[in-house]
Amino acid sequence: MTETGAEGLKRAFRVVVSAADLDARADARLNELKGQVKLNGFRPGKVPVAHLKRVYGKSVMSEIIEQTVNETNGKIVEEHGFKLALQPRIKGPEEDPQFQTLLDGGKDLAYDVELEILPKIELGNFKDISVEKPVVEVTEAEVDEAVQRIADANRPFATKEGPAAEGDRVTIDFTGYVDGEKFQGGEGQDIDVLIGSKGFIPGFEEQLVGASAGENRTLNVNFPEAYAAKELAGKAATFEVTVKSVDAPGAIAVDDAFAATLGQESVEKLRETVKARIAQEYAGAARQKVKRALLDGLDATHKFDVPEGLVEQEFYGVWSRVNEDLAAQGRTFVDEGTTEEEARQDYRRIAERRVRLGLVLAEIGERNNIQVSDDEVTRAVVERARQFPGQEQQVWDYYRRTPEALASVRAPLFEEKVVDFLLELANVTEKTVTKEELFKDDEDEKAA
Repeated sequence: MTETGAEGLKRAFRVVVSAADLDARADARLNELKGQVKLNGFRPGKVPVAHLKRVYGKSVMSEIIEQTVNETNGKIVEEHGFKLALQPRIKGPEEDPQFQTLLDGGKDLAYDVELEILPKIELGNFKDISVEKPVVEVTEAEVDEAVQRIADANRPFATKEGPAAEGDRVTIDFTGYVDGEKFQGGEGQDIDVLIGSKGFIPGFEEQLVGASAGENRTLNVNFPEAYAAKELAGKAATFEVTVKSVDAPGAIAVDDAFAATLGQESVEKLRETVKARIAQEYAGAARQKVKRALLDGLDATHKFDVPEGLVEQEFYGVWSRVNEDLAAQGRTFVDEGTTEEEARQDYRRIAERRVRLGLVLAEIGERNNIQVSDDEVTRAVVERARQFPGQEQQVWDYYRRTPEALASVRAPLFEEKVVDFLLELANVTEKTVTKEELFKDDEDEKAA
């Protein structure tokens, strides 16, 4: 083997394996087969090697070539101490016009192999990274509001005589038309509409105010420009509606009896549960902020070339999702205030950042023996399976027989463990912020 190229993280080698070596391997393999195959006219183990070669020679040589290529590539990696970013790219021997001749034996195996290797990473001092952790106190007012929302969602309704008003529940049948034609998903029977909930197209609920049971109404609305079904987005629509009943909301007391209907011992226990849930939500959002700040710190202190192949893979995945989302919304890059070329450059930078940070986190995990146990992976798969009631076994079986899917579970668990390890070393300070500051949108954060 001879190194023919070395540029950045790319390496190229020319490999030549002599015909004598290939033939010797093939003959050894044919001798193994001699005692295994059964051919008419020959007793077991008595088939002449020459005859075996005529029958199985080409398939055996193909097997030997594949085996030799894999072994030789492995030897290149081992001898040079490479860590591969991607699988080696081989030019030949199948691309060789004389490949069929090669299978007949008596010909050298020659091929080129291109490798892309992982860079050597010099890790920085993690204690130099400063991270600010946002902290939000859960107020009693927030708990009051959350409990009231739960109560409102469980509020009883009773049949009402007279026209519907804000807050009433109206049960309707409807048929929708666009350009005078019915459209898919535009019909419904016995549909409950809570007036004022903003659960329907803008203007739909408002036009039900004043309607009474048994009344027919024609509602004229416009689908939002960003409507999910792009064939309807921005279009005017007409809905023929039949009001079947009008129900008014009843009073509901937030007391121990109400708490019992939710499986809680008392109102105090309900409030404690709600407060803990809100606190967990805030902690999750704070965790994302802290993680982002930590990754920013790692990105700032670790600059090195990354494998182009890995960047291309990451970019392709990101770019595909971006285009799918735009297509689903019926939007373009111009609608997003950019051009396709500018967006492509931005997302390529994002892809490069993700690859670089992934390599840094992997290096940190390897050097510090951070591992994810099989039990941890199993628990995570079980949690995912629980998200599909009635299909738990199918989900479990899918992950069990699909290594790539199982790796997709293990990878984020590993990342979170490395982040926890780093947060123990980094300079983390707490800062009290408002709820609005905690949940403030950050496009860059979403992209990271």
